[in-house]
Amino acid sequence: MLLNTAPDLYDKVSLLGQQAQYDLCEAQGQPAPLPAANTAAPGVPDVSESVATVVGQGGRRVPLLRILQTSACEKNCYYCPFRAGRSMRRTTLTPDDLAAAFDQMQRKRLVEGLFLSSGIIGTVRTMDRMLATVELVRQKYGWRGYVHLKLLPNAEEAQIERAALLADRLSVNLEAPNEARLARLAPKKEFEHGLMEPLQRAWAIVRRLRNQGHPVASAGAVTQYVVGPAGESDQELLMASQRLYRQVGLRRAYYSAFNPIDDTPLQEEQPTPPLREHRLYQADFMLRQYGFNAEELPFDHTGNLPPDRDPKLAWAGQHPEHFPVEINQAPQATLLRVPGIGPVGAAAIVQARRLDRLRSLADLQRLGVRSQQAAPFILFDGRPPIHQMRLFT
Repeated sequence: MLLNTAPDLYDKVSLLGQQAQYDLCEAQGQPAPLPAANTAAPGVPDVSESVATVVGQGGRRVPLLRILQTSACEKNCYYCPFRAGRSMRRTTLTPDDLAAAFDQMQRKRLVEGLFLSSGIIGTVRTMDRMLATVELVRQKYGWRGYVHLKLLPNAEEAQIERAALLADRLSVNLEAPNEARLARLAPKKEFEHGLMEPLQRAWAIVRRLRNQGHPVASAGAVTQYVVGPAGESDQELLMASQRLYRQVGLRRAYYSAFNPIDDTPLQEEQPTPPLREHRLYQADFMLRQYGFNAEELPFDHTGNLPPDRDPKLAWAGQHPEHFPVEINQAPQATLLRVPGIGPVGAAAIVQARRLDRLRSLADLQRLGVRSQQAAPFILFDGRPPIHQMRLFT
C-alpha cells in the first residue's frame, strides 16, 4: 500500500497499525481477518498491516484502518505490550498526519473505515487528539463512512458527547468483569469510575442526542475483555455482559483469549485456549439473539461452560422437559431454543409454515436450519424425523 507522503509517516502508520492489532473490538468472534496484500513498491515502507479486514453485515469483508494515535502509555496494565516501562519502540501521529494518511488510503480504496484507539499519555490530552483526528477526517476530508472511536478511561462528559456525534461506534475496554478481577490486570485503572461510568454516560448521551434528532453512534457501543489471566469464570464474564446489554445498551462484548507478552508481569502465565473464547462467543450470542438469560446457561460447578459442547446443545441436554418441539406449531421464541435453529432459521420457519406445513429435515435445510443438529429435538406433526438419533445420551 503506497502513500504519497514522507517515509517517516509511512513508518509511523505501519508501526501504529501493527501495534493496534492487539485491540480486537472489530474482529473477534468472526472468521479470521484476511491478510491485506502488500502493494508497496520495492524500498518503500508497507502499511498493509495497518488494515484489518473485518466481517460486516451480511458477511461482507470490510477493510478498516485500525490504528493507534500513540503507542506511548502511562498505564502499567500487566498483560499489555504498551505498558509503561516496557522496552519497545513507540511513536505518535499528529491529528493532521493521521487524518491525511486515512484520507489517502480511503481515496485509493484501500480502506472503507477507521478504527482509532490509543495508548494514554494524560486521558484528556490523548482523547482530545483522537477527537481532533476524527474531526479532521469528517470536516476537512469529508468522510461520511464508518468510524469506530475508543473512549479512554475517565474521559470527560464533553469528550464523550463529541465522540458520540463524530463516530458510528464507541467502545470502552472493560478488560475484566469486575473491580477485583481488573486489579489483577490493570492496577492503575478504576473499574466503576474509570470504565463503567464512561460506558453508562456514553449510552445516556447517545439516547439524549437521538431524542433530539441527531443520528449518533448508529453502530452502538462495544467493550472487550481479556479472558483468562485474572482467574475470572465464564459466568462472571457473561453476567457482566448481560448487565451491560440491559442497563447501558451495549451492542456487543468481545472476548479476547489471553496470550502472554514478553517483558510483562504476566509473561509466565499460560495462554487461554482459543476454544474457551469460542464458547464465550456462542454463549454471548444466546444472550443477544436467542432470548436466554445468563442464569440459564450451562455452567459447571466452577462457573465455566463445558468446553466439549456447544453451550446451546449443552443447555438442551440439561432440559429434556422442553423437547421435542413441534415444528409446525411452536412459537418463534421456542424454536430459537432448539439446537441448530438460529434467528434467521426460526423466522424462516414461521414464514414458511404460513404457506404450507413443513414435513421433513430437507424442508428445514432449505430454510437455512442445521437440520441434523435439530433432528433429535423436533417433531413434524407429532412424528420424529426419519433416522432421528436418541434425544439424550
